[in-house]
Amino acid sequence: MIVALFAIAIGSTVLLGMAAISYDIPRQMGREFRSYGANMIIVASGGDARVRLEDAALVADVIPADQLVGMTPYRYEAVRINMQGYTAVGTIFEEARKTSPYWNISGAWPREEDDILIGADIADFTSLAPGSSITITGRGTNGARFRRDMAVSGIVRTGSVEDGFIFMHLPTLEALMGDSGMAEVVEASIAADGPGLESLAETIAREVLGVSPRLVKRVTQSETTVLAKLQSLVFLVSLVVLVLTMICVATTMMTVVMERRKEIGLKKAIGAGNRSIAAEFLGEGLLLGFGGGLLGDVFGFVFAQVVSVNVFGRGVSIDWRLLPITVAASMAVTAAACLGPVRRATRVEPALVLRGE
Repeated sequence: MIVALFAIAIGSTVLLGMAAISYDIPRQMGREFRSYGANMIIVASGGDARVRLEDAALVADVIPADQLVGMTPYRYEAVRINMQGYTAVGTIFEEARKTSPYWNISGAWPREEDDILIGADIADFTSLAPGSSITITGRGTNGARFRRDMAVSGIVRTGSVEDGFIFMHLPTLEALMGDSGMAEVVEASIAADGPGLESLAETIAREVLGVSPRLVKRVTQSETTVLAKLQSLVFLVSLVVLVLTMICVATTMMTVVMERRKEIGLKKAIGAGNRSIAAEFLGEGLLLGFGGGLLGDVFGFVFAQVVSVNVFGRGVSIDWRLLPITVAASMAVTAAACLGPVRRATRVEPALVLRGE
């Protein structure tokens, strides 16, 4: 019986742990996927070429604070270095570090207003390195020419289009161009699954008239696919563990029935019916299931935390409704496992058993 108790406890431990992880996987994996970049971009609606930053602030108000990882505006302008044309990108670096953690920076992120990042392709072409000084020239939106000395604080390498850009503080680029409050695009990194993102996009389009939200399909579809596969894997593991638990309990209970054949025969001989015999063994089984389920709740909580910390680097959030569900599932599995042994117990013939046959 102790073996059966521990078998049920192990089964319910894995069941609660897997259920808690499966329930929390979307939140955990949503945060992990944010390292691959933004999953929503905000552009101007209608015929406007640029997004107003005040509209972007309204979008940030629509997105729940616990889901918004970061929002980064990007403004693109043509500039020159030594008569060579380049694209300068004005952004907010504090937000860019949140929405684009995959950027590989050699050197340091810009801090001072005249600090810039240059793409790896530009650094290779111009032989610039962190600490170098360059002079950027160009013409503002009002037609006035500008010239400004800038310091290269770092080199960004992503293997994509960012390698060919010059990144500077958005207020600095606005000062050079002579206007402010606009951006070509705003990238948003949101910790939500595919359906949640689609719902947010619809809400943003309805409540903020000046913008048009668009989902980054390659990111959202990858998230949805991976989450579905992980949850399927967790379900299969839980199912296999429950089946093994049922087999272990059934085997143990069958052994108990065989050891107590004489006791069962004696009870039948003095008037006990099959119903009372079945109720006795089912009661023992349900008691085992209840005790094993309670032990599984305790160990399952620890198991879920250990797995989550080692895999995701953060603790799992337990939905306390899972605790009674785990106990009920343990009792149901135990009851199902006892059906065979109970049937065997009800078929014991008192005359044969008491005669020693």
